[in-house]
Amino acid sequence: MKTYTIALLPGDGIGRDVTAAAWAVLEKAASLNGFSLDATSYPWSCDYYLENGSMMPAEGIETLRPFDAILLGAVGWPSKVLDSVSLHGLLLPIRKAFVQYANIRPHRLLPGVQGPLRSDGFDILCIRENTEGEYSGAGGRVHQGTDNEVAVETSIFTRKGVERILRFGFEQARARSGKLASVTKSNAQKYSMVFWDEITQRLSAEYPDVEVTSYHIDAMAARMVMAPDSLDVVVASNLFGDILTDLGAAIQGGLGFAASANINPDRSAPSMFEPVHGSAPDIAHLGIANPIAAIWSGAMMLEHLGETAAAARVMAAIGATTARGIGAIPGKDRTDAITASVLSALG
Repeated sequence: MKTYTIALLPGDGIGRDVTAAAWAVLEKAASLNGFSLDATSYPWSCDYYLENGSMMPAEGIETLRPFDAILLGAVGWPSKVLDSVSLHGLLLPIRKAFVQYANIRPHRLLPGVQGPLRSDGFDILCIRENTEGEYSGAGGRVHQGTDNEVAVETSIFTRKGVERILRFGFEQARARSGKLASVTKSNAQKYSMVFWDEITQRLSAEYPDVEVTSYHIDAMAARMVMAPDSLDVVVASNLFGDILTDLGAAIQGGLGFAASANINPDRSAPSMFEPVHGSAPDIAHLGIANPIAAIWSGAMMLEHLGETAAAARVMAAIGATTARGIGAIPGKDRTDAITASVLSALG
């Protein structure tokens, strides 16, 4: 029997509840499909930071490197640890160290889920550059606390980084409907975003079967609301992709349905899978978090591992659950009730 090693990082807040729910579903799916999952859980979180002075130990990256994949719950508890500390201490270092440069976030309505838009026939795959751009961490502050304080944040765009995420987007579009939307703000950011547009145009010659359209970020935000069914694959920089995918989560019914994958496409290091919703400290430990985004992220993990039948089985079980109205309305059902329904629907 094939066994996959998975590092579990439940993290903070509701991350612990939804990770437990997702893991129960994934283990059953694995059993039903003839393989097994071997998990090792790590307590790296804001509580860990308060106890140890870091979000993970110095050897954390090397500890994770041998695993086949990483399943993450959520990171952050702003009242305990600044988000800038928790994010740059755990999530971003993992993405960068393992060259998880493609962040994939699907946006579509599950059966029985009603979104806020009049349109319900959309199926958008957002591809976000995940390791450089606006979140490179280059910059600094001087004269802190004085009237002369200066803060500088530098976005880093490399030809290699931009080309590889765009090429990834072209390949995803080729495998789907052949439509790619590339998002920038090149009318205002005349260096980095013009650079991005130029590389998009150059690569388009290698993909004559893909129809590529360039949009400004503000126009794309409006299009996702007014005409989401006109979009298929959307590729954007780290910051723009981050913003657009929260909008995508909103139109698909809420953050409780928003799954994501941080992919290392050449598989030289583990990829990481996580719900988009964050740790939600205000509802932590109340047992009311929707685990569907975490379960969906787990299905993406199974697909990445090559277990496509099991991934499809999990997605079908999610769909059967929401079609019955369970987990379809934010806040209506408890975490354990939604999990039990998905488990039952697995067969």
